Amino acid sequence: MKLSVVIPVYNEINTLEKILEKVKNVELDKEVILVDDGSTDGSRELISQLKKKDPQLKVIFQKVNCGKGAALRAGFKEAVGDYVIVQDADLEYDPKDYILLFKQLADSNADIVYGSRFMGSYKDMTTLHYWGNKILTFLTNLLFGVVLTDMETCYKLIPIEVIRKVNIKSNRFDFEPEITAKILKMGKKIKEVPISYAGRTSLEGKKITWRDGFSALATLIKFRFFA
Repeated sequence: MKLSVVIPVYNEINTLEKILEKVKNVELDKEVILVDDGSTDGSRELISQLKKKDPQLKVIFQKVNCGKGAALRAGFKEAVGDYVIVQDADLEYDPKDYILLFKQLADSNADIVYGSRFMGSYKDMTTLHYWGNKILTFLTNLLFGVVLTDMETCYKLIPIEVIRKVNIKSNRFDFEPEITAKILKMGKKIKEVPISYAGRTSLEGKKITWRDGFSALATLIKFRFFA
């Protein structure tokens, strides 16, 4: 099975090369798709250099900053793997955990596998993000009758045919609740596997804020009852 790794990038010049190296070192048949979402810190120029060094690297440049969801839509259109996964361009998630997700896929009857930070090891997650994630996951379980521990996780291993059927409308971080809501409404089974996580602060470049939490809540309700 081939994996399409979609990496949305917005002003991640300090971590981009390192995360790309980590992704490439994972021993799986894969393609890597970098989507620069209008970076202004030199990431675009760095990506151009990386493309010259590795012609197999797929690169997309968004004309302006449109948000994570918009970047992922662009990346998914170019994906040709059997499964897709999103890899943030920071170092919070460890690409070695892809192997754990594929193992769970093989060992269970799941359609989709999520990597759960709360089942595994997590550190340096702020109190705001901890409780925001917990509340949004609780509401997902309540609204959709499932038992998840980490709806907001970046690591979602999803078949390409499912991605092709889901019309993602969210432009920002509300991509996570939207994709989960639509997957569950399709009747797909989600399994979770423990993964590792090392958070970063806003000073270190973390972009999600409390406002995105309220947007995620509205997105869950919208796609549960009205879309």
